[in-house]
Amino acid sequence: MKFRDAIRILMESPLYFRLPLPERLKLVKGYCQAMNSPRQTQ
Repeated sequence: MKFRDAIRILMESPLYFRLPLPERLKLVKGYCQAMNSPRQTQ
């Protein structure tokens, strides 16, 4: 997932705008990392 796409998705959450900017950046980076990691199937 691209950084810009993650921001677009996360901006739909009202909680996103209540976070301070450094926390938003961590959230976006973590979201990108989670979406780009290979998924394990059971």
